[in-house]
Amino acid sequence: MSTQTPHATGALRDDDLDGVPTFHPVGGDWSDVAAEAARLGEERIVVNMGPQHPSTHGVLRLLLEIDGETVTEARAGIGYLHTGIEKNMEYRTWTQGVTFCTRMDYVAPLFQEVAYCLAVEKLLGVTADVPERASQIRVLMMELQRISSHMVFLGTGGNEMGATTVMMMCFQAREDILEIFELVTGLRMNHAYVRPGGVAQDLPENTTAFVRKKMDSVRKYLRQAEDLVMENPIVHLRMKETGYLSTAACMALGVTGPLLRATGLPYDVRKTEPYCGYETYDFDIPTATEGDNYARMVVRLEEVYQSLRIIEQVLDRLDASRGTPVMVADKKIAWPAQLAIAGDGMGTSPEHVKEIMGTSMEALIHHFKLVTEGFRVPEGQVWQTIEHAKGTMGVHLVSDGGTKPYRAHFRDPSFNNLQATSMICEGGQVADVVVSVASIDPVLGGVDR
Repeated sequence: MSTQTPHATGALRDDDLDGVPTFHPVGGDWSDVAAEAARLGEERIVVNMGPQHPSTHGVLRLLLEIDGETVTEARAGIGYLHTGIEKNMEYRTWTQGVTFCTRMDYVAPLFQEVAYCLAVEKLLGVTADVPERASQIRVLMMELQRISSHMVFLGTGGNEMGATTVMMMCFQAREDILEIFELVTGLRMNHAYVRPGGVAQDLPENTTAFVRKKMDSVRKYLRQAEDLVMENPIVHLRMKETGYLSTAACMALGVTGPLLRATGLPYDVRKTEPYCGYETYDFDIPTATEGDNYARMVVRLEEVYQSLRIIEQVLDRLDASRGTPVMVADKKIAWPAQLAIAGDGMGTSPEHVKEIMGTSMEALIHHFKLVTEGFRVPEGQVWQTIEHAKGTMGVHLVSDGGTKPYRAHFRDPSFNNLQATSMICEGGQVADVVVSVASIDPVLGGVDR
């Protein structure tokens, strides 16, 4: 015979006949739920969905309390992808910080890069000095990234419902966009291409023609995916009138982006607080009023078409601004000054190395100090927002006057939007949970940063 006694560590101690203690660890929320169920004398079924990938592009744990097929309680458990990015940025120069923040939402890294660099430029007081061509390139890259992110949403969400064909079409469209990113930055993701003061380098020759060709391909795959999902009766049954979220609920939870616009509120930072010259582009803010999973899908598809409109306009502007600067003129900030694309991504321009090594000792010293020490940023703090593919992204930067951020904090839209998990899942069926979570489109790298 053996007895079980609680132990100070939170484990159960099991004493057998030989007197050898055995400890069985018990875990957090799961134990609390079970203990409460036992205390109340109720028979409740608690399903531990995860930690795994239920349409989340990362590791999420869902605790579901169910009554038959109905979800009576849903809670999200996060933290499995914690990387300490914000803390690490305090030990790197302002420019090196781009390399960290780009890895947060790895499905849409360019948004973090732009938001962070806009905040740094505010602290430096050089926002007005950023060349127009650099802002145009940022707009191009962000709108391409928005399409890519929404294609991942539609493709993986469709795959979770068994629509493998939809996923293949969406990922083919995304592949076309990743080829553009690779041409421009040398990398398919985690680019570190946007830098304080502008971008790392100008667009390669014939980039605009290449983008136009790829956009024709993206449109083709987008229309095919639409034909498969928009009037599909199975999609309607799975997505319509499920995962309902009202405008009031979004406002109370801080939910933004397509989730908010699917309730009828046309809030978009590109319109309310324009940046990078968005106020000069002609585009609309798609909305829906149903507030369900289907409405969120429709809003994202419409956003893709609006992004295509913006891309057409910015390509014409890039053709007109060819040959103009893409980095601020102040050489105390403009690092790195010249780059070239090597086979493995970004590399220093051989011509630039030859010049600073062979003709100018001062240039070599300046380059060395700028790379190793970085530039100083005046003391102060700023708040910068942009319209991320997932919603409103905010960056709070604090400088103590040094070469590194004193504090860098990000308001990641996936983190705030994930708060809606309970509201959109409770009262629905277990089968609706994955569809509803997919409609939030969270990326856990940004949630757990």
